[in-house]
Amino acid sequence: MTDLEAFGELHPVVQHHIINSLGWTGLRPLQAEAVEPVLRGDDALLIAPTAGGKTEAALFPLLTRMEHEQWAGLSVLYVCPLKALLNNLQPRVATYASWLGREAQARHGDTGAGDRKRQALHRPAILLTTPESLEAMLVSRLLDSAHMFGDVRTVVIDEVHAFAGDDRGWHLLAVLERLNALAGRQIQRVGLSATVGNPDSLIEWLQGGTHDRSRTVVAPPAPGAAAPDASLDYVGSVGNAAKVLSEMHLGEKRLVFADSRRTVESLAVNLRDREVDTYVSHSSLSVDERRRAEAAFAETRDCVIVSTSTLELGIDVGDLDRVVQIGAPSTVASVLQRLGRTGRRPGTSRNMTFLATEDEEFLRAAGLLLLMGDGFVEPVVAPPAPRQVAAQQLIGTALQKGRISIDDEAAWISRLGLASLEEALVIARWLVSTGHLDHDQGLAFIGPRAEQVYGRRNFMDLLAVFTAAPEVAVIHGRQEIGSVDPMVLISKIDGPRIIALAGRPWEVTHIDWRRKRVYVEPSERIGDSRWMGAPRAYSFELSDAVRRILLGATPSGATLTNRARSRLEVLREQYARRVRDDATVVVDEDGRVRWWTFAGSRANAVLTAAFEQVAPELLDQSRFGNLDVSLRSDATASAVSSALRAARHEAGDDLAGIVPLVTEQAVKKLKFAELLPPRMALMTLSARGADYRNATTISTRPVSASTL
Repeated sequence: MTDLEAFGELHPVVQHHIINSLGWTGLRPLQAEAVEPVLRGDDALLIAPTAGGKTEAALFPLLTRMEHEQWAGLSVLYVCPLKALLNNLQPRVATYASWLGREAQARHGDTGAGDRKRQALHRPAILLTTPESLEAMLVSRLLDSAHMFGDVRTVVIDEVHAFAGDDRGWHLLAVLERLNALAGRQIQRVGLSATVGNPDSLIEWLQGGTHDRSRTVVAPPAPGAAAPDASLDYVGSVGNAAKVLSEMHLGEKRLVFADSRRTVESLAVNLRDREVDTYVSHSSLSVDERRRAEAAFAETRDCVIVSTSTLELGIDVGDLDRVVQIGAPSTVASVLQRLGRTGRRPGTSRNMTFLATEDEEFLRAAGLLLLMGDGFVEPVVAPPAPRQVAAQQLIGTALQKGRISIDDEAAWISRLGLASLEEALVIARWLVSTGHLDHDQGLAFIGPRAEQVYGRRNFMDLLAVFTAAPEVAVIHGRQEIGSVDPMVLISKIDGPRIIALAGRPWEVTHIDWRRKRVYVEPSERIGDSRWMGAPRAYSFELSDAVRRILLGATPSGATLTNRARSRLEVLREQYARRVRDDATVVVDEDGRVRWWTFAGSRANAVLTAAFEQVAPELLDQSRFGNLDVSLRSDATASAVSSALRAARHEAGDDLAGIVPLVTEQAVKKLKFAELLPPRMALMTLSARGADYRNATTISTRPVSASTL
């Protein structure tokens, strides 16, 4: 179908507004290619860079079907991972719906009671929401879920790759299965995504347990897309990064990413000290504070907004001139997503400048640029063994229906892949034994333990499969600025306690621990903040790319500054005895012995567990990182080789018999771990922390010895 033919398939009113309201002369390639499969009712995955017109590619044919097939009531769900993205999209989607006299509304945790009641009485044609809000509606006693969702025909999942990579994706698939039952049909699924390395696998996952429906991947090449302008600099500190930023690209709008909230705050304070017009966005700022910053940034030209990944996912902050990255993310996909925020205006190009503040960041950035030059993009892989989501769904369906047949619920949970049928039944028996479910005459229902643990606030804590770290709200006057980790408020200090938040320093005047609030006043002193975070895990591909960089590889299509080239030479000299092209290396570093695998933390977890099983005397407290495994001071390369041979002999050549160790502390961090039998919770985390394929690869490489 040609672009003109695709345009002709759209409803005449949609055609009219595309030309006269939007001022477009035609459809973009993705939009044209999406028309036929979406109109046909296929499950579809629509792939394009940021600002590639994915929302329109899904909605224009869906609005056409809505009118031609006379869909009534709530017929389209539009699911996003972030409330901010919902708020950003809702006016645009509402405009498109209004062309045909329809409504589009948003529903999430900040939606007021009045709006919720109106949505229940007068269902919009399109509802923009999150998976958590969808399940909240399913279990609500104030809402007739069968009436609310009985007419749903299609669900659009924006940023589907962001869901698929963690347990929120499994949660979403489970909620969609329950919506299928309410609607009495297989609801069409349309995923929108940036570039991914495994689109065919991703759409198959998106279909859930039903694979007999037609599915289509639409991913046209970007016509005439110029290579991005990527550069890498080494600046050595956040203060130096602020100095460089204050002097580069003056008069332009710059979006600066940093991959920790602490770095965001420190950089913003430094930039403001240098009189740079600076705004801040991250998840621990209040909604009002983020909105004010993002609105001000969108309306200003010569300015900087410093953000964590919260601004990575398509939220519109206006036309950008430059993207700057402090340090580096962990994936090529994130780099591409952030690059896509630029180059939207005619005559501009996609660009990103990496400013590394430390050696680890520098090597990670260089590795990502090397992978990007190779054309590599990570596959999006759902976490294995989501058994805790299976347990959560058993309680959720009991809340929704009142009484459930365990056999019936276990059947669809198994079909979806949350757990095997046997595992689902074991989980159900455990929930009954712990009082989370009660059981009578073959049916199960909510038990006293579930009421006690999750019943507060209408079971809201049960509806999210992710855990938010405990934080203390920061209040100035009557305004909430955001929140901080409690640890920043109890560390020993001399003098007044100064914290940094929203890019400004604040003096703590009072802490109300009972209400989890801290009261502050503006300060002129330097402040600091901190938040809890998990260690950064590298993939095998990124770890190996770092190895290749240290061996002399140079990223293609990227510019290294003189400082970066000098630092790279220093690092190559420092790592010269730790890295080889044909072997892994055991290095004695002044009595501290390390095995440099460059395998990534998940592969190193398997290798460490292998040593625990066959040669525990080699290990130094089972410590490992992304690039190396710590060994005892008397460990040798030959002993490592022997242990690897013994592990393959004992556990199989694929090391499948090795189970990585899991601490009780790690189990406590798994949301809903208490809903699983203890051994099952341990096995779930072990499966998620293991990369057997690449551990096997490393285990068969020669091991050499070196001394620093």
